Amino acid sequence: MSNGGPEVGRVFIGAGCNRIVNNVSWGACGLVAFGAQNAVAIFCPETAQILTTIPGHKASVTCTYWLPSAKFAFKAKHLERHFLLSGDAEGVIILWELSLLDKQWRYVLQVPQSHKKGVTCIAGFMISETDAVFASTSSDSSVYVWELALPSSSGGDCNLSCLDTLSVGPKPMVTLSIAELPGTTGHFLLAMGGLDNKIHLFCGERTGKFVRACELKGHNDWIRSLDFSLPVCTNGEMSNLLLVSSSQDRSIRIWKITPHNSLANSRRREDISLTSYIEGPIFVVGSFSYQISLESLLIGHEDWVYSVEWQPPLVSAEGVECHQRQSILSASMDKTMMIWQPERTTGIWMNVVTVGELSHCALGFYGGHWSSSGDAILAHGYGGSFHLWRNVGVDADNWQPQKVPSGHIAAVADIAWAKSGEYLLSVSHDQTTRIFAPWLSEPHLETLDTWHEIARPQVHGHDINCVAIIQGKGNHRFVSGAEEKVARVFEAPLSFLKTLNHAALHKSTFPEDMQADVQILGANMSALGLSQKPIYVQAAHEPTVRNSNEGVDTLETIPDAVPVELTEPPIEEQLAWHTLWPESHKLYGHGNELFSLCCDHKGELVASSCKAQSVSVAEIWLWQVGSWKAIGRLQSHSLTVTQMEFSHDDNFLLAVSRDRHFSVFSIKQTGADKISYQLLARQEAHKRIIWACSWNPFGHEFATCSRDKTVKIWAVEKSSSVKQLMTLPQFHNSVTAISWLGLDLSSNAGCLAVGLENGLIELWSLSVVRTEDGSLAATGPSTAALLVRLDPFMCHVSTVHRLAWRNRVQSTASGSMQLASCGADNSVRVFEVRFD
Repeated sequence: MSNGGPEVGRVFIGAGCNRIVNNVSWGACGLVAFGAQNAVAIFCPETAQILTTIPGHKASVTCTYWLPSAKFAFKAKHLERHFLLSGDAEGVIILWELSLLDKQWRYVLQVPQSHKKGVTCIAGFMISETDAVFASTSSDSSVYVWELALPSSSGGDCNLSCLDTLSVGPKPMVTLSIAELPGTTGHFLLAMGGLDNKIHLFCGERTGKFVRACELKGHNDWIRSLDFSLPVCTNGEMSNLLLVSSSQDRSIRIWKITPHNSLANSRRREDISLTSYIEGPIFVVGSFSYQISLESLLIGHEDWVYSVEWQPPLVSAEGVECHQRQSILSASMDKTMMIWQPERTTGIWMNVVTVGELSHCALGFYGGHWSSSGDAILAHGYGGSFHLWRNVGVDADNWQPQKVPSGHIAAVADIAWAKSGEYLLSVSHDQTTRIFAPWLSEPHLETLDTWHEIARPQVHGHDINCVAIIQGKGNHRFVSGAEEKVARVFEAPLSFLKTLNHAALHKSTFPEDMQADVQILGANMSALGLSQKPIYVQAAHEPTVRNSNEGVDTLETIPDAVPVELTEPPIEEQLAWHTLWPESHKLYGHGNELFSLCCDHKGELVASSCKAQSVSVAEIWLWQVGSWKAIGRLQSHSLTVTQMEFSHDDNFLLAVSRDRHFSVFSIKQTGADKISYQLLARQEAHKRIIWACSWNPFGHEFATCSRDKTVKIWAVEKSSSVKQLMTLPQFHNSVTAISWLGLDLSSNAGCLAVGLENGLIELWSLSVVRTEDGSLAATGPSTAALLVRLDPFMCHVSTVHRLAWRNRVQSTASGSMQLASCGADNSVRVFEVRFD
């Protein structure tokens, strides 16, 4: 950060979870880590906010693992630093350090021996506060076992040594678990399972190699998850060890590992129980031998069981003893998580809690995790969403859904602020449009508002490329363009307007007396997911029959949406189904899929462009807001127009294109529904594709940015010609997004936000000197200077797609502005910039 520059703070990050098993880990520190595209994201379950994203991986993050994890929270009471392992799709594993005192992250090391293919699972065991053993497995069929000595002082070195490299054959292992064998010191048991339907057990010491102990057969499909308990205490002795396994055969098995000698002594000849018929293999470790038997078979899920996890141990008040609780959490593709416990009288394992079964939108769970205290459970789903339940019961269990962070699960293509900045709208290649807004916790405390996703107005059948919010008076409306030749217009329903009044500190710009005119309560999804049909206020209370063929399962048997006024931030189940906006118009005319959209500041015109490789297809269409007639077709470019923007007095329309040219059109209103337009200037501006453009809010200057790593400033002169004012110093990466903020009208000073292909963001001060008649001054040239480079831990980890300053009406404090950004790393971000 340069001296004297503005202060930049992180306000909000919205991002979804990579759709992959083993991607989420809940640490003893209370934080959850997950992979969001190439970044490792960290979120706090208490506040439902993503705290930071950690850059460093060059490929998609596939798994994370905390040291210590929630299971070993009892060994982490006095730790000031926690560590996190993250693996990616190229086989790289990185170790990070989190200092709890200052909440700072530090890159520690990259595990030297990378896997040849993507990492599928990391599992660890905390021996002590400073010693850990962990193993990793990959699609390359190898398993590496490592010993890690953590530093005892801040900033100290971590010592990593490879204990062994294992391979069990051509079929990869996809899940691992490590335990210390009871009765021995320093002997570890490593369980691995995968595509050969068997559980492979290996024994090893901290000093030497791991040797094959035995195989466990029983599952008849891929093994998806394994988890060792801590040793179970019986009669005061730490004797038995339990292993739980789950599979795509929909079953869960609990295996008991018992020291063999004690088993033989305790059983008399006449004591023939069921276990004697299902005795498993015996293996020897040093001077000890152990027998494995199948303890229980749990059947209840109706689809693949992706994860099983023991409830973290109960620690005594003194923190000395810990007791392994007999409770297992399972998560399945049947859209449920279950908690299993043995009955007190019979010892038979039963399903005691089921959550998630009503979420018809979740499309199944990829994994489930306990909090370290065991009073909360978290699932992550196929849609990249989180689902959190907390046990709020006092005498009896009462699991209630909680708020969680949410966001897109594919590249975010475009963002737009609401007319007065009350919320931020984003569109993505995950085929959704989402609305994020600050939700005020306490009306009298302005500092406590946290951001949440408050609506998902469009769920579409195509990747969405662009969006524009209709300015001007009246209801909230937006136009979106996707990988289809149609632009679609959406209008806010009554349920959203009422929800917005609960969320916003400043009441919505659409007052309640005008809301009475809105007759649409919400919207229903059509069968093919392409258009959204309105639900009218008066019809909302009448029972509807969507399908005359009762009991026949067809495309039309989709549950009806129930749009309601929300008084607190919604959870995933509400967002995905009940917050849709009705589609009011379709705009036909373009020859290819839509690529960019913009609206003028009066809310009278919308301009649209599509992907193009010829002059006729690359034309810009102008639409009249309200009648939605096409009233102009502007020709200038020969390739795709990548971005357009109206000048702040709406006299000019600026367009930039892949053909390396920009165009400036004059736009004049000549009648009620007629306009005249004229091409003022067309100029080759850069050596490579021009990605974005932005007007000076105080004048007729504009900026363009390009793949050629440059940003240029231009001005429209009185003679209607365009003159180049300056070129900013060359950047190290392609410049993919810019947004110009006006700071001082009298001096024509502004701040230009610049987004780069590597995800970083910079702020530049701009000063453009003009004479009184508006022409460019001959003396006193325009100047630009770097104000601040944002901290990489704040920025995106992939290409920045769009930057947008929040409207001044909603600036949070004097001298403070908010900047929104979106990128290819699936995230939407909001920063607070405080100018001196």
